[in-house]
Amino acid sequence: MTRRTVFLPLLTLLVPAFGQSLQVTSGAAPHQVFQRSAGNTAAIRVEGTAQGAAKAVEARIVAKGRVLQGFDWKQAGTVQGGRFTAEVASVPAGGPYRLELRAAGSQVVTAVDNLLVGDLWVLAGQSNMEGVGNLEDTPLPSAMVNSFDMTDTWVTAEDPLHRLPDALDSFHWRRHPEKKNERLAGEALEKWIAARKKGAGLGLPFAIEMVKRTGVPIGLVPCAHGGTSMDQWSPALKEQGGASLYGGMLRRIKSVGGRVAGVLWYQGESDASVKAAPLFKQKFIDLINATRADTGLANLPYYYIQIGRYISLSNPEPWNAVQQAQLEVETALPNLGMTTCLDCDLDDGIHVGTDAFRLLAARVANLAQGKSKRGPRPVSATLDGNSVLVKFSEINGHLAHKGRLSGFTLHDAEGKQLEVVYRQRISPKSPDTVELLFGGKLPDGAKVFYGYGKDPYVNLEDSLRMSCPAFSLPVR
Repeated sequence: MTRRTVFLPLLTLLVPAFGQSLQVTSGAAPHQVFQRSAGNTAAIRVEGTAQGAAKAVEARIVAKGRVLQGFDWKQAGTVQGGRFTAEVASVPAGGPYRLELRAAGSQVVTAVDNLLVGDLWVLAGQSNMEGVGNLEDTPLPSAMVNSFDMTDTWVTAEDPLHRLPDALDSFHWRRHPEKKNERLAGEALEKWIAARKKGAGLGLPFAIEMVKRTGVPIGLVPCAHGGTSMDQWSPALKEQGGASLYGGMLRRIKSVGGRVAGVLWYQGESDASVKAAPLFKQKFIDLINATRADTGLANLPYYYIQIGRYISLSNPEPWNAVQQAQLEVETALPNLGMTTCLDCDLDDGIHVGTDAFRLLAARVANLAQGKSKRGPRPVSATLDGNSVLVKFSEINGHLAHKGRLSGFTLHDAEGKQLEVVYRQRISPKSPDTVELLFGGKLPDGAKVFYGYGKDPYVNLEDSLRMSCPAFSLPVR
């Protein structure tokens, strides 16, 4: 799919022979989204050049061809040395808006179209956030959802959101063993775009879901890169700027105004190894803390997805260890939320499918809105005769499943799966509890797993379809 970006030019209207005119050079561009404040408004501040002798700049905001109430022509800035600055304060969430500017006393109008005020969301992590779903039946673009693409240009958002080869930040460029990274351009870039069949991800369906629920415009800031590890996202590399993932993410946050609503994160597959998995939890905590410190957004939300399925039978322990670490991080810091796509369909051996992103988007939107609980979270596993009772919290409504409940296994102290469970069910006595009925006797140190291995079949969720994450607990 070839991205079709429409750049609306800055307009100069009604130009008299000796008019005074303005040209915007920074601060606002067509399709830009401004992060709203807690008061549900944003200030739009622009800079540029001025021709003529005027000392003041006037501005107004137009929506749907009419002047927005309370935002007719008024002084917004000053001119000094042939340059101007202007600010329109308290523009309400919504749009698209048209910002019109003129030198005081002039009829020459300069305009920037299709501005939105809403929420900005950073998309970060590896391939399942970059998006490797099939480019089939992707969401239709929306006038309320724009993207700060990887060339630092505001565009109408459409899949694929991430286009690495011509990104502004050099980390994303094509790598060559014997020479510097190469930024793709010209005919080579066009061929690459034309041949692309993968690229659907979480960002666009999430944004469309949020707009549907709230009516608030969304701006997306794609920063993900497939196959990358926590070490490659290390905050210690920030001084490298766009030659590093973390430095590039910080630069892009600054470029969109320095304030964002939150970060959507999907990563961990590359750390599911014997060596890296034990270090994952602390590295993820360090990344979150560093992002908050370096942006000055102390309460910046991180909403992330527990790694899901991988069609592989080899070495499952590190994979499950990363999943467990992700679950534990959720309660280690404030303003975090995790959901899972462990029950989602794939479009290849490891990547979430295009259709499944719609379900995942709804789950992440539930977290972002803060109006739902996180979904079933394990509290305890208790031996009760020939059953293990697994108690849950954070349930929206009630526990639920389609078809025969599946996904729970019992293991000995060394981790070996015990072939003893013959029935899994929601307890008829306690609706927040799952019963695992088994035959024989459990050995000392037994554990219960949910989602064991790399490609389990799981189906426990709640009334809002918030899915139970993979976990392990000791049986007491």
